[in-house]
Amino acid sequence: MKKIIFIFLLVFLFIFSFIYAHGEEDFAQAEEIIKQKISCSSLSDKQLEILGDYYMEQMHPGKLHEIMDERMGGEGSESLKQVHITMGKAFYCGEHNMMSGGMMNMMMNRGMMYGTYNNYGNSYGFRIVGWVFSILVLAVLILLIAWLIKKLPRRKR
Repeated sequence: MKKIIFIFLLVFLFIFSFIYAHGEEDFAQAEEIIKQKISCSSLSDKQLEILGDYYMEQMHPGKLHEIMDERMGGEGSESLKQVHITMGKAFYCGEHNMMSGGMMNMMMNRGMMYGTYNNYGNSYGFRIVGWVFSILVLAVLILLIAWLIKKLPRRKR
């Protein structure tokens, strides 16, 4: 049993180190591009993607970067690739007008968590409290008006 666990652990560490080394290789390539100051017109989409991934890692290191990648489509998805290319163009090339609507929605907090996809809007699930409060205020106003009408002296005809 101990041998099986040991073999499983070795395989896991080997796979993890391979994945980690792949990320480090991409970041080394991004640093080389930055150091050489290669012009944007000479960069391929793959190089821009590597640069965007590098800049994203610098802004959101480690686990946070992995979470963001997953939320933007997951590793290997076309949407994540486009986000990284756009970030590469924005940060390396200075093309800040290159953000697409999808990326802009994400960056401007109009994505899933802050939208109205769950019918809560920006009230975080407490919209019912606002409705109850509004109904109570309306009821108090109606009762106040009714009380004032009763208290007013009536005119004789």
